[in-house]
Amino acid sequence: MLPNTGKLAGCTLFITGASRGIGKAIALKAARDGANIVVAAKTAEPHPKLPGTIYTAAAEIEAAGGKALPCIVNVREEQQIINAVEKAVKTFGGIDILVNNASAISLTGTLETETKKVNLMMDVNVRGTYLTSKTCLPYLRKSKNPHILNLSPPMNMNPMWFKNHCAYTISKYGMSMCVLGMAEEFRGEVAVNALWPKTAIHTAAMDMLGGSGIEKQCRKTDILADAAYCILTKPKSFTGNFIIDEVLLREEGVKDFDVYAIAPGHPLMPDFFLDAEIDVTAMKPESHGASQAFTEEKKSSGSKHEGPDGAKGHTESASSPVAETFRVIQGAISKEFVRSTQGVFQFELSGDDGGTWYIDLKTNDGSAGFGKPPVTADVVMSMSSGDFVKMFTGKLKPTMAFMSGKLKIKGNMALAIKLEKMLTQFNSKL
Repeated sequence: MLPNTGKLAGCTLFITGASRGIGKAIALKAARDGANIVVAAKTAEPHPKLPGTIYTAAAEIEAAGGKALPCIVNVREEQQIINAVEKAVKTFGGIDILVNNASAISLTGTLETETKKVNLMMDVNVRGTYLTSKTCLPYLRKSKNPHILNLSPPMNMNPMWFKNHCAYTISKYGMSMCVLGMAEEFRGEVAVNALWPKTAIHTAAMDMLGGSGIEKQCRKTDILADAAYCILTKPKSFTGNFIIDEVLLREEGVKDFDVYAIAPGHPLMPDFFLDAEIDVTAMKPESHGASQAFTEEKKSSGSKHEGPDGAKGHTESASSPVAETFRVIQGAISKEFVRSTQGVFQFELSGDDGGTWYIDLKTNDGSAGFGKPPVTADVVMSMSSGDFVKMFTGKLKPTMAFMSGKLKIKGNMALAIKLEKMLTQFNSKL
C-alpha cells in the first residue's frame, strides 16, 4: 500500500457520498495526512441495509487525524450542495479538492428500468456531479493545487457496455464527459481527472448487487484510496486523464496487489466498461468504436436451426450438449434445492440447440427441460447455447458472463445471483 506523505495536510476535501465505501476510504487516507474533510452525503440516520452515516464517518476521520465537517447533501438538491459548500468555506477557509463519488446504479435493460430509476441515475451521476463541480469551482480556482476527481470510467464505446444497462452507462459516461470538458475549460487552473477500478470493489452496494460470497472476487476500497491519493498529490498540470487504479499504482512502484484483495489468490471480477485484456491486445478498433471481439462474437453467435420451410426452430437432439446438461440438471434437482431456491429460471438460448429451456425450483419437487416452465419464470436469462454449457460446466462464471455482455438477465436479480451458488453444486455432476 502507498505510504502517506503529508502532502494533503491542511487541505480541504469536499467528498460526495463519503459516509461509506469508496468515498469514506478516500477521506480516511487524506485524514491521515491531517486534511479537512467535508463529508457531503445524504445518510444522517442509520440506513436499514447500509452501514454508516455522515456522523460515524466524521468520527472515523477525526480518529484518523483529520478534521471533519458532516453535511447533509443529497446531490439531487442544488441548494443542499450550495449550503454545504458555503459552510465548508466558512469553516475551513476554502476548498482545495472535490471528489465526485456519489453515484446511483441500476443494472437493468431499457424496458425494465423504471422512469424514477432513470431520473435517479441522471440526477445523481450526471447532474449532481456537474452542479457540485460548478458550485466548488470558484473556490477551487483560489487554491494552490486544486483538483476535481470523478469516480467514473474511461468512455469505452463498445456497444456491449450499453446493451444491458443503457441508462446506467449513459449516466456514468456523463460523469466522464464532465472530466473531458472541464479539464480543457479549466486547464492551467484546476486539475480534472477520472478514476476507475480495474476490478470490482467490495462495498455495501456490491453486497446488495452481488449477494454474499461476491466479496471474494473483489478488492478492498483501499486500492482506490491509494490511487486517489496519488492523483490528488500531483500538480494541477496533471489533468484530463482517465486513470485505472492498478495501472497507476504499478507505475508508482506498487508490486504487491494481494494486500488489496479480500481473498488473496482468488480470481477477481473485472469492473464494468473495461474490455478483457485478451481482447485489448487482439483487437483493432472498428470504425464505430466497438471491439473486434464484439464483432466476432456477433458473427459466431449464429442462429437457431432452420426447419425445412426455412423457419427458425429447435432441433432437439438427445446427445446435444444443451440437452445433456438439462438431463443432468433434472437428475440433480432435490427437494432441498427447491426449498432453498424458490425460483423459476427460463433460458432463451441462441445458436445450436437454441430455443426456450427452463429450471423450475419452486413447483412441487422441481423440474428442468425444453420449453416454457410450468409457471411464470422469475428470471429470464438470454445467452448463446455454447456459453450456457460453459456456465453450467464451471468454465464461465455467471457474473463474468453478465458483466461481459454474454448473459442478459430480466427479472429477479437476487434469484439470478442464487443461481451462481447453485451451479457450484451442479458442476460436480456435469
